[in-house]
Amino acid sequence: MQSKRIGVIGAGYVGLTTAACFAHLGHRVVCADSDEAKIEALNAGEVWLHEPGLRDLVVKGLATGDLRFVTGSSVSDVDFTFVCVPTPTGTDGAADLTAVEAVLDQEPNGVVLKSTVPVGTAARYPGVVSNPEFLREGHAVEDFLRPQRIVVGAQDERQAHAVAELYAATNAPTVLTDNTSAELVKYASNCFLALKLSYVNTLAELCEQLDADIDGVTEGMRRDDRIGTSCLQPGPGWGGSCLPKDTLALLATAKAAGVDFATLEAAVTTNRHQPHRVVDRIRQEVGTLDGAAIGLLGLTFKAGTNDLRDSPALVVAQLLAQEGARLTAYDPCVSDNRPNISVLDSAAEVAGDADLLVVLTEWPEFTELDWPDLAERMADPRLFDTRNVVPEDKVREAGFRLIKTGR
Repeated sequence: MQSKRIGVIGAGYVGLTTAACFAHLGHRVVCADSDEAKIEALNAGEVWLHEPGLRDLVVKGLATGDLRFVTGSSVSDVDFTFVCVPTPTGTDGAADLTAVEAVLDQEPNGVVLKSTVPVGTAARYPGVVSNPEFLREGHAVEDFLRPQRIVVGAQDERQAHAVAELYAATNAPTVLTDNTSAELVKYASNCFLALKLSYVNTLAELCEQLDADIDGVTEGMRRDDRIGTSCLQPGPGWGGSCLPKDTLALLATAKAAGVDFATLEAAVTTNRHQPHRVVDRIRQEVGTLDGAAIGLLGLTFKAGTNDLRDSPALVVAQLLAQEGARLTAYDPCVSDNRPNISVLDSAAEVAGDADLLVVLTEWPEFTELDWPDLAERMADPRLFDTRNVVPEDKVREAGFRLIKTGR
């Protein structure tokens, strides 16, 4: 593989991972961001994202000189410019392309669009290559360096091959297609995962009404190769920086195209229902929520990240607070208090003042807590595991009344 000069615009989650990993693959990378404080921190090797291996790659790239960070919104003297700027949800549900368009309007040639954009965006900019990202938070470095596939869309096949060659060291299968199809692959993939998650959450609700066990049901489903093993774990809803934004964006695209995407609409509606269902079960357990002390275990939208964006845990907390509940919380990656939530330093501290503990994020350390100690700290040990991750036998042996999703 021939080393190339790569520019990356945007030092957020996708941009920083892209820059650090391309440098690791042997390219010379310059990453630009308009946030001066962020660039200063990165040049000092400081990474604020909770992402295994990312800081090590940044430090290594700085040391070898293959990676550098600059302040600004453009780069020069590069072979390829990767656009990795945010595309937040606009007021109409469609993606806000302000940041993307600002970059595309000023960049000349060799532009590769990695930001998630509405289908048809790249077609408005001749020569732009589409290269959507498929990075899972908490596994971003792994997903970049050992991807399941590389998708590249372009109007010129030579351009597509040139971008795909940048990933040659990963030995990943490559899908070469047109820009529009490449853009749609990203939305189609994320929205399919959202469909699966909404499906299993409704299935869990059905299990509760039929006296069935969702864990047994999903174990049987996973054995079917046509269904697969991922996204079959019930919970308080899906969130994060991608699925909520991408489902709304694809719905907006479908509406503009005159397509009634009722299946996806139902998945979004189902997801909005999940935090309310969690609160209903908490209310059933403690009675009135006004004045009840609820201890929350986990605040991030999923384990392995410090990302609180669109976290269902925070939606549950907001609903509880609206009914007068007193909230304390512990999360391995959250240290600052949140609105209506006192964030404490340990699960033990949370248990000491709780009428009920609620697991809202599937952090692995929650499976290994000192359950007898937590039970002793509570006047009436009760635990609602919305993620079904705690060891049931140990929790019950410690004296807890255990409530599980889908049981």
